[in-house]
Amino acid sequence: MRDTRESRLLLVLLIAIAFALITVDIRGGEESPVDGARQAAAAVFGPVENGVAAAVDPIGNAIGAVRDSGERHDRIAALERENAALKAKLGSDDRNRSRLRELDTLLKTAGAGQYGIKGAEVIAIGAAQGFSWTVTIDAGADDGIERDMTVLNGSGLVGRVTTVGPSTATVLLASDPDFTVGTRMEKSDELGFATGQGNGPLLVQLLNGKAKVKAGDRLVTFGSQANKPFVPGVPVGEVVRVDPLGGGLTRNIYVRPYVGFSKLDIVGVVVQAPRTNPRDMVLPPKPKPAPTVTVTVTPPPPAGEQQGQPQGEGQQPGQQPQQPQTGQQPQQGQKPENEQQGD
Repeated sequence: MRDTRESRLLLVLLIAIAFALITVDIRGGEESPVDGARQAAAAVFGPVENGVAAAVDPIGNAIGAVRDSGERHDRIAALERENAALKAKLGSDDRNRSRLRELDTLLKTAGAGQYGIKGAEVIAIGAAQGFSWTVTIDAGADDGIERDMTVLNGSGLVGRVTTVGPSTATVLLASDPDFTVGTRMEKSDELGFATGQGNGPLLVQLLNGKAKVKAGDRLVTFGSQANKPFVPGVPVGEVVRVDPLGGGLTRNIYVRPYVGFSKLDIVGVVVQAPRTNPRDMVLPPKPKPAPTVTVTVTPPPPAGEQQGQPQGEGQQPGQQPQQPQTGQQPQQGQKPENEQQGD
């Protein structure tokens, strides 16, 4: 359409008519004179509007998802952080409970032996010097730690202090091949020397080559002069194998140590030796043997016993039981048939 004076007048007229219809419709309310026209228009243009809305609805959803994606991402990230924190807390609680059990066992062991100890934590495994079996603890000279002090935990002998710094110390483990400690057998008091063998059991050489030793026997430390490097009575381990007698002056036995050297955590350094030798008092109590189950078997009744009536029932006391009749009874003065055949 060309932009002429007539077209502009027509546009103004249409706008005026539209405003007039809107005014009439608003004032008419539910009884508006244009309500019929509105319903007719809705019937005509309604399907078209639904089709257009269905076509553009995925686009609107995508726009809304993009708009909300930032908020959702932040919420997911917050939930992930909370989940990680809860997992860390649970792990920390389990760790703390385990450490409390270790500390409690250590204190009970120290109390049984009357050892004055300084608690420490293993902070490193394998010191820089060589390939020795060593650990580093977080206690040193500032804590009263000195060289050649006994180190133990709740299970038994861990090792001895070899190097001391201001706040740390190095402990040579009993599993090290260069480690040697004097031992004493429980009850028999047989003496020997235990040497580390790495991951294997301790090798103990008994001074008495004819000593009676069996699997399950237990050993403790014999103790050193002036209680350095070892105090007496610390549990060492349990015999697992005994070499046969070879006629030598000493005898080799193999001992499984009580301490798990690959999972050390809380240890105690003995800074004060006991006044008296605790001997076997620090050893844990031996487990009680399982009870033996006894089965009683009732023998079946004799073959001649009648069903429901015991054999000899109804007889007078002292009366001989009646013999079952299997044939003709022999007359007086006549031998039985089997005896006559034997004559």
